[in-house]
Amino acid sequence: MAFSFEPTRLPGVVVIQPEVYGDNRGYFMETYKREEFVAAGITKEFVQDNESSSTKGVLRGLHFQKEHTQAKIVRVTHGEVFDVAVDVRPGSETFGKWDGVILRADKKNMFYIPEGFAHGFLVLSDTAEFVYKCTDVYDPASEGGIPWNDEAIGIRWPELDCDYVTSARDENHKTFIEQDFSWAAKWL
Repeated sequence: MAFSFEPTRLPGVVVIQPEVYGDNRGYFMETYKREEFVAAGITKEFVQDNESSSTKGVLRGLHFQKEHTQAKIVRVTHGEVFDVAVDVRPGSETFGKWDGVILRADKKNMFYIPEGFAHGFLVLSDTAEFVYKCTDVYDPASEGGIPWNDEAIGIRWPELDCDYVTSARDENHKTFIEQDFSWAAKWL
């Protein structure tokens, strides 16, 4: 097998470790192999890939889409980030709970976040390049979010030697308690 799949505290959220083959020339690895992902329960069809670049302290999220809801496989190709998933599916045993993992380019680990979860990350290294494999297209009209520091969720973000940098949009989301997550119930 080219991948190992490790469940997290949140049902459906998985840390993925690819097999990396290296020698004096460098390395080779598969980043996605449908057959193995399906065998691990990740059966979605991926239709869009995205990439972002950020500097230390940039915090993106917590984001979701109400329509065109996306499952994601995320990984870092340069640097290091703390990546987080939050369960926003009403009725779920883990509704409002979060889990996070440090994704590192040198470790080459990945994180699978299913539909019905909010997602965000904090850049820990001087710079980071972040790649997303998504099951639906980006739709700005259905975009939503939760404040990264929402007390009802209580994410323990790593402390850094610099301030967090967020977007104006991410500073103006309704709190977790103020939101209607009925759109996410279908993902139970």
